[in-house]
Amino acid sequence: MPQEKSRDRISEIFENKEKITQALADGVHEALLRHKQAGNPVVIWRDGKTVWLKPEDIVQDK
Repeated sequence: MPQEKSRDRISEIFENKEKITQALADGVHEALLRHKQAGNPVVIWRDGKTVWLKPEDIVQDK
C-alpha cells in the first residue's frame, strides 16, 4: 500500500536526527545570510527576551 510505504519512509527520515538538525541549521544560515544581504533585521531570542538584530550585526559562522 502506498500510504504504508509513505509512513515507513517518514519514520526512516525522522530516525536520522543529525540529518534533521543539520538541515535546520543550514536553513537558518541561509535565512540569516539573505536578511543580511537584503539589509533586513531579524528577531532573535537573547537573555529571555526578543531582540531586533540589525543587518550589520548578523554574524555568519560558515
